[in-house]
Amino acid sequence: MALAPIDVLQQPAERVSELQRGVYLAAARAGERVVAVGERGLIALSDDDGGLWRQVVSPVSATLTGVQFVSAKVGWVVGHWGVVLGTRDGGETWTLLLDGRRAAQATLDAAKAATDGSAASQKALVDAQRLIADGPDKPLLDLHFVDEQVGFVVGAYNLILRTEDGGRHWESIAGRLDNPKGLHLYAIAAEGATLYIAGEQGLLLRSDDDGAHFQRLALPYAGSLFTLRPLGREGLVVAGLRGNALVSEDRGLRWRALTGAPPLSFIAAFGDTDEVQLVNQAGQRFAVRGDRLVRLETPPLPPVSGALPLSSHQWLMLTVQGMVRRPESGARP
Repeated sequence: MALAPIDVLQQPAERVSELQRGVYLAAARAGERVVAVGERGLIALSDDDGGLWRQVVSPVSATLTGVQFVSAKVGWVVGHWGVVLGTRDGGETWTLLLDGRRAAQATLDAAKAATDGSAASQKALVDAQRLIADGPDKPLLDLHFVDEQVGFVVGAYNLILRTEDGGRHWESIAGRLDNPKGLHLYAIAAEGATLYIAGEQGLLLRSDDDGAHFQRLALPYAGSLFTLRPLGREGLVVAGLRGNALVSEDRGLRWRALTGAPPLSFIAAFGDTDEVQLVNQAGQRFAVRGDRLVRLETPPLPPVSGALPLSSHQWLMLTVQGMVRRPESGARP
């Protein structure tokens, strides 16, 4: 039986007997520790690079979709029902900082403050009122924190909120985005003061001033984008539906399609200017080499929802059947 909203937001996650077989959606490093989060509020910690895991108490049973740490101690998690959790002890304990009700109210407050009689502001107000009427069920899908104070969370239906005090207070900045259709925002990443947001139907936005203003970037692709990775100050890789991926070397002004991947959606991107790797929903890894995606040798896996490179020359793959570790590998012959 599905839990009612009040239960999801107030009922702690249940204990899981076979922890590594849980369904996890995201993982991140907290210093030497690995933190994984997933369905029904599940949070697990590993202090040996993904070998052994232990569950910690989660204050909610909502599905958790993203996790980030800015230090070994300070981190955040986002999830369904507008959930943001925070920790200041490396993931041992978590506090609920935001939920869907407060996220919707922040969006409505911002829309009211920006009302100027224009058609766009009236539409924003109607959309915000609809968020309130719909209830707190809208998911947050990704996050980016600049430091221990300033951060952003993004999600469905143009949900985007900013905090300047580590998550204690939130402001909706949806009105700053050129997204009149209210398209979903799937991923957010930054390089210095430049912030990128990727979403459905080819939506890609860039801010050059830490989120104060955004501009929409034109793409030669109109499908959904699920992941992105800046490459230094000028470069950017975006990837998404059915194996589509593109690279830009001038901050999103011009694009080249990356070829060589099967029609399976990409879910994650890792790396830097030396090499970027993309991971698809089959757990296949691809290295970006010029205009091509070179597949790296990886064994078959069940459907994958997340991945994380480990420090022991291995990868943590989050599958529908649980967590597995796989060794680093080179390009296929």
